[in-house]
Amino acid sequence: MPNGIVIIDKPQGWTSMDVCAKLRGILHEKRVGHTGTLDPMATGVLPVFVGQATKAVSFAEGGQKVYEAVLQLGLVTDTQDTTGETLEERAVTVTEDEVRAALPRFLGEIEQIPPMYSAIKVNGQKLYDLARQGREVARKPRKITIFDLALTQNLGNGQYALRVVCSKGTYIRTLCHDLGQVLGCGGCMAALRRTEASNFRIDEAVTLEDVQREGEALLRPTDNLFRQYPAYTIPSTEQERKCLCGNPLRAKLPDGLYRVYGRDGAFLALSEAKDGTLTSKRNFFSV
Repeated sequence: MPNGIVIIDKPQGWTSMDVCAKLRGILHEKRVGHTGTLDPMATGVLPVFVGQATKAVSFAEGGQKVYEAVLQLGLVTDTQDTTGETLEERAVTVTEDEVRAALPRFLGEIEQIPPMYSAIKVNGQKLYDLARQGREVARKPRKITIFDLALTQNLGNGQYALRVVCSKGTYIRTLCHDLGQVLGCGGCMAALRRTEASNFRIDEAVTLEDVQREGEALLRPTDNLFRQYPAYTIPSTEQERKCLCGNPLRAKLPDGLYRVYGRDGAFLALSEAKDGTLTSKRNFFSV
């Protein structure tokens, strides 16, 4: 059975779940899940986990993400991007320098009100379902972090290319909308491409067509997700047996997270060392 991670360059017009459904058919595996939903209009890095690797999804959902976005000034829509219904159009008189000057106020930890067209649930109902019914409900602000925000190009006609490095939960659409409000002319998102997520970069991504041609050969080992952590190979059969039973091991290691491997080189677990004891946080071996 196929097991591993494939980094998809999500095509425009597809939902993240559309991509998973397509991969289930190509790889003939029901256990397929993604991390970090991308809007249909967005493209770019979508890590998809297959088979046993789906156990790692929760570990991939955090971490910073990097986006290339296009801000469209002078246009306000109900979805906060150019796919939505126009609510307002305004003349754009702000200069490039004024746009640059507005960016620093969004750096660091800030509060962001999620858009109505989002999958967040309020009282058990998804916001986008309510929005499609013409309803709007109060949304609680959520704390997010913008680590870096830069204007990379003036595209003309009120459009500016932005590079955003941010935390999980950040809505780039809302960032564009809020920038437009600060600048006094309104704004929305005209394009979005994610170039990094879960420590995977766009130059590592493949297309759905690539997977159609090459299949399982494009799956990365699950331990690729944890490549930032040092590796530890269990030294004895007895300790390996303990690990396979989910028991903690004695190990003289500095405190921290480790990729744990069996004596045959098989990836067994992501474990945490503390005070000389190595405890599994998640096992990845088949039983």
